[in-house]
Amino acid sequence: MKKQPNILILMADQLTPGALAAYGNRVCKTPNIDRLAAQGVVFESAYTNSPLCAPSRYVFMSGKLPSRIGGYDNASELPSEVLTFGHYLRHAGYQTILSGKMHFCGADQMHGFEERLTTDIYPADFGWTPDWSQPEVRPSWYHNMSSVTDAGVCVRTNQLDFDEEVVFAAKQKLYDLARQGDDRPFCMVVSMTHPHDPYAIPQEYWDRYNHADIDMPKVSAADVAADPHSLRLRHVSDMDSTPITDEQIRNARHAYYGAVSFVDDQIGEILTALEKTGQADNTIIMLLADHGDMLGERGLWYKMNFFEGATRVPLIVSAPAKFTPGRIKASVSLADVLPTLVDMSHDGQSPAYPEEIDGRSLWPHLTGAPGHDEVIGEYMGEGTIAPLLMIRRGQWKFVFSPTDPDMLFDLDKDPLEKTNLAKDPAFADTVQAFRAEIDRRWQLSALTQSVLASQKRRQFHYEAQTMGKRKAWDFQPFQDASQKYMRNHIELDTLEAMARFPKVHGHGG
Repeated sequence: MKKQPNILILMADQLTPGALAAYGNRVCKTPNIDRLAAQGVVFESAYTNSPLCAPSRYVFMSGKLPSRIGGYDNASELPSEVLTFGHYLRHAGYQTILSGKMHFCGADQMHGFEERLTTDIYPADFGWTPDWSQPEVRPSWYHNMSSVTDAGVCVRTNQLDFDEEVVFAAKQKLYDLARQGDDRPFCMVVSMTHPHDPYAIPQEYWDRYNHADIDMPKVSAADVAADPHSLRLRHVSDMDSTPITDEQIRNARHAYYGAVSFVDDQIGEILTALEKTGQADNTIIMLLADHGDMLGERGLWYKMNFFEGATRVPLIVSAPAKFTPGRIKASVSLADVLPTLVDMSHDGQSPAYPEEIDGRSLWPHLTGAPGHDEVIGEYMGEGTIAPLLMIRRGQWKFVFSPTDPDMLFDLDKDPLEKTNLAKDPAFADTVQAFRAEIDRRWQLSALTQSVLASQKRRQFHYEAQTMGKRKAWDFQPFQDASQKYMRNHIELDTLEAMARFPKVHGHGG
């Protein structure tokens, strides 16, 4: 029987595709990602479904939109009963492994992963719950502009500590998988926190770039009218408290590119371990991110909106022996990952699903058949006072919130989204059709009340949990030292033979 393919998912945090050569960037240096792109299928128009860390990852894991699972913001819990691709692939006979960040909030820190190699970099409690009832109050724990004003060279950060641990653990696990007797295929997610702000990177990576070569934003704040959501984002991230100079913008982008090169180096180490252990030929590699980064476009930073810089993500699937390398123009999303992985684990012959999901498999796109061209987006985090929704289909992107004017962009003619067509009488029918679709898809009043109620519960919950003795939900990796290195309950020759790769005949001491 043909062995199911291994699946290796390489995930970066806040990596906008515009920073990669595979998507047209001419400055950033990423030879390992470039190789994956050259040997793989590049999705040119891939999107997050919610441009914020936790909700985007919940969609990526479950194939369901945030409104269906209550994954509204960075302090939302992913309910344990929600099926993830971890559950689906374990059901299909896979080992499921996570090394790195997934931003799970709540007591369940596994969500279908059989093994988790590291803790998370972000807290698992409800302390980061936004409050729509007080839009004028800026949360003290949220983004501010110090990431930009202080951008530059560092010796060490907690993000470097985290990512180096994540990659070391992932490489060791790849060696263990090659040495162990378990014949099951694996699905391993290696999830780094770079190039997420703060924009700080060691000298080695800063020096890979000439400062004068760093490209600047294509669209300034002065080039476009500020929509209400962008104004709220400027407030919630304190973007107007300190004027940002061109040099600070260039410094931030320079450090960001350095961080992207750091991620590329880590990917290179993982790919080398995969190749050295002989597992590369039967492994499908998927590279993606949870969301992008505005990097100063339109005067905005970070994410939290549906403009291209924040909501587009890289998506590359590399398995040259299985999928013919090429480029896909259709719009797809992170919600499509779960059904795609299920198809990969069943060679395109997926069994019946136990429930309805929102995502659709990318298997047709990967195998040369017609595939879908649609992304549905929801954002209910900081900077909003009501759900912010997106429909991306064909040439169009429609963005709607009951509190804000509509936005309609023709991305074929206007890829920089400089012209909002929503009020143009020539496009009234298009706007009307999208609004009718919004009404069919969502019950906005009920959804808004659900978000507000959830925020109120979680705020009270967090306050209660901080009183008296605290019990943390943060994942604590467990290592059984009795099973590592040399121990007296294992014969020396047996232990040496078990640990050596590739295996050799004979004995050693």
